Amino acid sequence: MSSPSWPVLPTLIAVLLVVLLATSGCAVWRMGQARELAQRSEPLQQAPADATLRLLIVGDSTGVGTGASDPRHSLAGLLAQAYPRLHIDNRASDGATFAQVIGQLEAATARHDLVLVQAGGNDVIRLRALDGVRADIERVAVLARARGTRVLLMPAGNVGNAPFFFAPVSWLMSSRARSMHGIVREAAARHGAVYVNLFKEKADDPFAQRPELNAADGLHPSDAGYRVWFDELMAQGRLEPVLAPAKAR
Repeated sequence: MSSPSWPVLPTLIAVLLVVLLATSGCAVWRMGQARELAQRSEPLQQAPADATLRLLIVGDSTGVGTGASDPRHSLAGLLAQAYPRLHIDNRASDGATFAQVIGQLEAATARHDLVLVQAGGNDVIRLRALDGVRADIERVAVLARARGTRVLLMPAGNVGNAPFFFAPVSWLMSSRARSMHGIVREAAARHGAVYVNLFKEKADDPFAQRPELNAADGLHPSDAGYRVWFDELMAQGRLEPVLAPAKAR
C-alpha cells in the first residue's frame, strides 16, 4: 500500500486537533468559558463632540475586547480613557478571520486618521490554509491603507502559548502563529503599515509566564493582558505624538 500523499496531512492534523480538544475535559470547559466571555463582550465605541482624531478598529474578539472584565479595560477602552477626544469606530466581531475583516473594512467608507487591525488568531486556530490567509491579509492591508492615514497591523501573539492548548496541539499552534506573523510583517512592509509584534517564544512570552494576563478561558487576554498589549501598541506604533491632539484639554 502506498504511503499517504502530502495533501491529506492537513486533514489528519485537523482530525488530531478535534480529537484532542474533544477528549480533554479541561479544553471543553475552557471552550464554554470562551463562549460565555464572547457573549458578554461588546466592542467599545467613542464619539466625542470635540473629537480631533478618528480611529477605526477592525478584527476579531481581541478587537472587541473579549476577556476584559469591562469594555473600558479592552484595548479600545484603554485608548478611549487615555485619549478622550479620540473618535473610535469599532467594527471588530468575535470569531472573525482576516476574510471577515475584509467585509468590516469594505463597510467602513469614511476616512480615518488611524486604522487598527486586530486579527489572525482565528485563522491560526481554525487551520485555514496559509495561502488563503496570505491573500486575505494582502486585501486587508490594501483596504486599510485606503481608509486610514496610518495603519497598524496587530495580530494576536503566540497562540500556542495560550493555557487553552496542550502539547502537541500547542506546538502546531505556535508554528502556525509564527508563519502568520511572518505574512503580516511582509504585508506591512509592502504597504507602509506598522506591524505591531506580539509574537514571542514561550520562554520570553509574559502570557506564558504570568497566568494573570490570561482571561478565565485561557485563550483571551485579561484586563492586565490588554494593558500589556496597550503598552506594546503605544511603544511599537510610536503613537504618543500621533495621538497627543486627542488628549484632554
